[in-house]
Amino acid sequence: MLIPVVDRADPGVILTMRTSALSSHASQIAFPGGKIEKTDASPLAAALREAHEEIGLDAALIEPLGYVDLYFTFSGFRILPVVARVAPTYTLTINPSEVEDAFEVPLDFLMRPENHQRHSRDWKGIQRQYYAMPYEQRYIWGVTAGILRNLYERVYGA
Repeated sequence: MLIPVVDRADPGVILTMRTSALSSHASQIAFPGGKIEKTDASPLAAALREAHEEIGLDAALIEPLGYVDLYFTFSGFRILPVVARVAPTYTLTINPSEVEDAFEVPLDFLMRPENHQRHSRDWKGIQRQYYAMPYEQRYIWGVTAGILRNLYERVYGA
């Protein structure tokens, strides 16, 4: 999974909205990226491949900076996000079978703790807690918001 930070005076993070036709996490806000395939040499290789497949982000415009802490989902997945700097000259070509939209959210907004809401809900009889970061008409929540919160804690030591 790629956390693509656009390198400009006011950096933004590129996020996607998954299509409503997907069998899991339909219409949710996500980072570009997904499952590591057998042909991927590393989590970074998978993140770059998936970012290109989903939104056409050219690997030549991406400078990997490092991995954020491993993120464990409630459903048992392990995610190793990689933070990368993206040249501001990037262009995107959205794969409509996976992604409905791609957009930027200011990094400054995402790294402000006052924008990190804590919520809980019942899921199959278990009370779950999760983060949400509503931004304009977008609702960033769950794994995506949790990974952004981990990035905030790593950078700011919260």
